[in-house]
Amino acid sequence: MPQARVMVAPGEGTTILEGGFGVVLKLPGTETGGSFSVVEHPLAPGVLGSPPHTHTNEDEYSFVVEGTVGVMVGEDVYEAGPGSYVIKPRGVPHAFWNSGPVPARFVEIIAPAGFERYFEELAEALSAGGPPEVPRLEEIAARYGLTFHWERMGEIMERYGVGLG
Repeated sequence: MPQARVMVAPGEGTTILEGGFGVVLKLPGTETGGSFSVVEHPLAPGVLGSPPHTHTNEDEYSFVVEGTVGVMVGEDVYEAGPGSYVIKPRGVPHAFWNSGPVPARFVEIIAPAGFERYFEELAEALSAGGPPEVPRLEEIAARYGLTFHWERMGEIMERYGVGLG
């Protein structure tokens, strides 16, 4: 397994996406032999981090560092505070948001690696400005085995008082 470094210091990483929902790549799959990647997600108050979606290829393991993150996994909803771990297995619909009054931040391990490239493509699509084009988002998602469940998004936004960041 390639080992370019043994530590990622605070503040290190590559910022891929900024805004209400951020993505900072801390450890790419190229440094783990493709077994996993690590990203950090800052999440502003009142922001839906992701519409409900299902992964075909990877599992996600999240650790909440700051704030409180609302999480839907399957049909269950949880409030994950600092120190909480959330398991989001492939094949199970999930979503996350910050309905609290303070910023949240969580670290996510994605296994196997590769999905970090989705965030890079997403950032490129969003950099055009204006509202994102759903067909473009669907095209990118399909390349990574990601299926959005748009029909559930309105319910979550209304129930938890969150919007797109």
